[in-house]
Amino acid sequence: MKILVCISHVPDTTSKINFANGDTEFDTNGVQFVINPNDEFGLTRAIWFKEKQGATVTVVNVGGSDTEATLRKALAIGADEAIRINANPTDGLFVAKELAEVVKNGGYDLVIAGTESIDYNGGMVPGMLATLLGYNFINACINIEVDGNNATAIREIDGGKETVSTTLPLVIAGKKGLVEEKDLRIPNMRGIMMARSKALAVNEPTSSASATKAVKFEKPAPKSAVKLVSADNLDELVNLLHNEAKVI
Repeated sequence: MKILVCISHVPDTTSKINFANGDTEFDTNGVQFVINPNDEFGLTRAIWFKEKQGATVTVVNVGGSDTEATLRKALAIGADEAIRINANPTDGLFVAKELAEVVKNGGYDLVIAGTESIDYNGGMVPGMLATLLGYNFINACINIEVDGNNATAIREIDGGKETVSTTLPLVIAGKKGLVEEKDLRIPNMRGIMMARSKALAVNEPTSSASATKAVKFEKPAPKSAVKLVSADNLDELVNLLHNEAKVI
């Protein structure tokens, strides 16, 4: 089984976010980047298939040369090879089209993507990718088993979970549950050394067309100051909740 894991290069959630050039660009200065958490769950599950069923695992990213450190981390975790599509990931459709070309050329049986990235939270790419390829698709996937050409998956739905059966080739949008956080892999020294010699191919994009562009970024409004009310002054608390917070 050939598995392709889509990797997003995203800011660590502890990073301080700023914008530049009149709030039209994300300022990357001083920002630490990591593998998108939903993608890391998918990568770990793919490594499980590699160890249990002899699958081969390739990771792919759409981005500039600055994303290669993230791909190298994925290789150190256990992926066999990496592909970087040398383009700025301007919007979901552009990314999905570029990934679709990689899948077509590589003949992958299972494509694992995260349900969404933690930077833009678009949640568009996996479904678009499956549509472009004509592959079966499972969204919000929290578990998957593969037996030959057959796959059984569990996905989250409103108010519960649903177990579905399908066949390869397949695209899944995975999230926490594919593996638990305690099962995530931390690259060890041997993995880091081996990652240096693993193949990292750089593909040029098939198109430069983009359907959208960022016009302006805005930070959320700062939170107002906290008002402390004495436990003995319940009338004042009720007044604030009713007249200022307007929650009662």
